[in-house]
Amino acid sequence: MPSNAHSLFPFNTFGLEQAADEVVILHHRDQLAQLAQFAGSRLVVGEGSNLLFTSSFKGQVLVNRLKGISVTETEDAWRVTVQGGENWHELVCYCLEHGMLGLENLALIPGTAGAAPIQNIGAYGVELSRFCEQVESYNWHSGEIHVWPANECAFGYRDSVFKHGAREHLILSITLRLPKAWQPVLGYGPLAELGDHATARQVFEQVCATRRAKLPDPAELGNAGSFFKNPKVSQAQGEALKQAWPGLPLYPAEGGLVKLAAGWLIDQAGLKGTVVGGAAVHQQQALVLVNRGGATAEDILRLAELVRERVNDHFGVVLEPEVRMIGPQGETHLDEALACLN
Repeated sequence: MPSNAHSLFPFNTFGLEQAADEVVILHHRDQLAQLAQFAGSRLVVGEGSNLLFTSSFKGQVLVNRLKGISVTETEDAWRVTVQGGENWHELVCYCLEHGMLGLENLALIPGTAGAAPIQNIGAYGVELSRFCEQVESYNWHSGEIHVWPANECAFGYRDSVFKHGAREHLILSITLRLPKAWQPVLGYGPLAELGDHATARQVFEQVCATRRAKLPDPAELGNAGSFFKNPKVSQAQGEALKQAWPGLPLYPAEGGLVKLAAGWLIDQAGLKGTVVGGAAVHQQQALVLVNRGGATAEDILRLAELVRERVNDHFGVVLEPEVRMIGPQGETHLDEALACLN
């Protein structure tokens, strides 16, 4: 690493040894005006839990550490405004402890509140968009603060406007609306075993237990959580796959499509435990690619390529990475990153 470069090792949960020209920690909003004068490439990160640095970054990495939670109450809901640098799981715990229910299905999702709307994080049948009322952001180009009502955020499956047309925006805060009329969401996996009278605390504990049993702790085994999105296919293709593979999980999706379980596909393709260099498909959860120690970005990219090819060969389904890939100039994608290796 060049002597004037700054290590990104603390800011990516894959535990890769990459670098940036500059790393700045954002603690206060009064830093924004000065930071806006920076003319080069900039990348905003929270805890780096959904990132793969495919190379060193030629620019400034800004680490969002804005803190604070405020609550207002109406007759039928709580409005919770959370600064972008707050830890997401700690927010879920805070809301549960204060009787503000609804986020329990999203427990133990790594990352910050500011990163949550970018991916429209989701788990066990619940997505952030279910509760998001608005997003507050700072536009680096104009120097203005913008408030996005939820209907302007273009939320989709692991998607939002902040991944596409609004990349110049730093998310300062999010405001969630948690209705007082709470109903458990129990349609996915082990939550169905809880029964219709489950409490929010029981849902929270089941989600935490399930995630801890399946997902490796990034502090012990570098990873970025679910590496691939659950693919969506037509009803006809889903039914044909189900006929050929009776154990295939199918879930309804918008637009008349059905959603497949990417982890199941990877597992059935015989890829659990597959190793490329220092990277591997996790033994307990095939959806997770891990750094076994000393992995390079190339190891992870080559492994992702192998997984995608093998699943396509078996099922005729092309997996799309969920993890955000960052190249030397910013956002990239798997094929582009692989091309840079050749």
